Parts: sequence; structure tokens; C-alpha cells
Amino acid sequence: MGLLSNSGSFVRFAVEGELPENFWEFAADRIVVNAFKDIDDSYEEYSIGWVSVMNMFDSQFAYASHAVGDYIVLSMRIDERKVPSAVLKKYCMKEEERVRKEKQVPKLSRSHRLEIKENVKLMLTKKAAPMPAVYDLCWNLSNNTVLFFSTSPKSHLALEDLFKETFGLHLVLQVPYLAAAHLLNPAQEAALAAMNSSILL
Repeated sequence: MGLLSNSGSFVRFAVEGELPENFWEFAADRIVVNAFKDIDDSYEEYSIGWVSVMNMFDSQFAYASHAVGDYIVLSMRIDERKVPSAVLKKYCMKEEERVRKEKQVPKLSRSHRLEIKENVKLMLTKKAAPMPAVYDLCWNLSNNTVLFFSTSPKSHLALEDLFKETFGLHLVLQVPYLAAAHLLNPAQEAALAAMNSSILL
């Protein structure tokens, strides 16, 4: 469930690095540069980029739809073509059988089987429709934290890379202990430091 849902799961990241001057102009330019590019009409296997949190097909961000007060709200969209391993194996075996009969040989060489596998995978990939995945985020610029509405480690890695590519800033996952350190005032930090951090992980 995402940012606009009635309920949802999210993780918190801290943003490390200095925001550049004229940040809003910078952010608008960088978001467009790293906007999602559709691969429906191509044979590309993978595409990742930003789309509007309101519409997964909006990668133009008309009227600066990513800017909401002191927040940046975006969705990270990933489209990926995948060929299930069982399907690939089936079609490879079928093609190998056809070639053996055609050439009238009992067995194909390893190089020939690898060539068949590559050709079959390419053929199946071209036929496969890209599967979309969309993950919302909300970046609070006042305290430099990001709420990301996915608990998948794989999506976290993709977000960290895309965020760095887009804004030149690093994301650090905030486990409860680090989140507390980020939110407490200096007077309270000493009490936190005296605690055993393992109980908050």
C-alpha cells in the first residue's frame, strides 16, 4: 500500500549531504532527467525512473506535481520483463529436440546448446509484457528524512541508487535506534547513547 492509501507499511531513511542552492529548480530538472521511460514498445528488459505519485503514467510532472509544501512526493516505477525459468527450460528443450532431429545427431555440443538458450531467451523476452512495480516516497525537506512505502530490501537498493543518481545525495536506512538519534534534541541524546542499542534494532 502506498502514500495515498488508507494504510501502508513504510521505512524511514535519512538523507545525507548538503542540498544545493536553488534546490527546487535543481530538483525539478533532475527529476525530469531521471523520469521513467516506457519500454512497452521496445525490447528493453528493464526501466526505472520517477513518476507522479498521482499517476504512474505521468512522468512529465506538469505543474510541479512533485512539490507539496516542504515535501517532495514521488513514485519510483520499475518495469521489468522476466522469462520464468521453467518456461525458458521448456522452450530450450523443445528447440534442442527440433535441432537434433533436423541434424540427425544424438547430442548437441555445449556451445550449440548455449546459443539455443540465448536465442530462445531473446525470443521469449520480446514476447513478454513488462511487469510494473510502483513505490511511493515522501521526502521531508525540513528534517531531511524520506518515508519509503515498501519494506522490500530489493526495492530499497533500487531507491538508494536512483536517489543518488538523481540528487547526488545518500540515503541511510533508519533502524529504530538511528531514527531516535535523528529525532532527539541534544539534551536527550546522552540518555540514548547510554542505552544498549541492540534492544532498539
